Amino acid sequence: MQLNQANLQALFRGFNTNFQQGYSSLGDNASLFEQLCTVVPSNTAVEVYPWLRQLPRMREWLGDRVIHSLGAGAFSIRNRKFELTEGVSRDSIEDDTYGLYGPMMQEMGRSSREHPNELTVEMLATNPMCFDGQQLFDAEHPVLDKNGKETSVSNDMGGTGSAWYVMDLTRAIRPIVFQRRRDYQFRSITNLNDSEVFMKDNFLFGVDARVNVGPGLWQLIVRSNQPFTPESYAAARARLTTLKGDYERPLALRHSHTMVPQSMEGDALEILNSERIEGSSNKWRGTSSLVLNPWLPSAA
Repeated sequence: MQLNQANLQALFRGFNTNFQQGYSSLGDNASLFEQLCTVVPSNTAVEVYPWLRQLPRMREWLGDRVIHSLGAGAFSIRNRKFELTEGVSRDSIEDDTYGLYGPMMQEMGRSSREHPNELTVEMLATNPMCFDGQQLFDAEHPVLDKNGKETSVSNDMGGTGSAWYVMDLTRAIRPIVFQRRRDYQFRSITNLNDSEVFMKDNFLFGVDARVNVGPGLWQLIVRSNQPFTPESYAAARARLTTLKGDYERPLALRHSHTMVPQSMEGDALEILNSERIEGSSNKWRGTSSLVLNPWLPSAA
């Protein structure tokens, strides 16, 4: 290829097409994080989130209104920068072997589309602090009992195996927040006079973004590290659906989704889909939608 600006721009368009093909290759699997997360546009380096202490609920209007304060406190999510860059040598372009890089650009696009899914699982694994000052999965989430005395509530079933989760994903707010400051964008350095090209004889193609993931409402998700059995499923489901707000007010939580790693696929499919288990009628059939998450770690 003759190295002029027109040809280099055509090369970028070709690689960008490869990138977009990879970005769209995941189909419905790409939107995994969108099932789990409230997706929030970000306008600054750090977003401070005002959360209600509990999920809102209507009450009979007697006397003055009761004002529920949105308290932001110190709960915030700082955007992080991510990048993936590939170099293509000037010699490869001159020798017309740049076509070999097309699949690499496709993989770059696929990796970019998967990245929010990967970040979501990373956040679950690190178990950060959420708005009430406790970790997302914790045995000491503070809630007021019927007498106004603070007590502790758990959304963690314990265990030592691979983690799986039961969730209420029917609400506008989700148990996880995905924050997007700058979306994933494919860019390049193809100017012959650029210092990178001049010094290293290398053209650069890459993608970058400013995003982050953080905890949303802990009441909407329960974690279990127990083996996935009908008994542990029933216990986690009961924990989620019986969680109450302050003064023991029901939250009407619905167990809509169960998320498992690939190692539990067989057990989860049997419990959630089979008509019978070990010769008996399966009462848990169809009680939640299965989310098979390939990014969740599996115990050896």
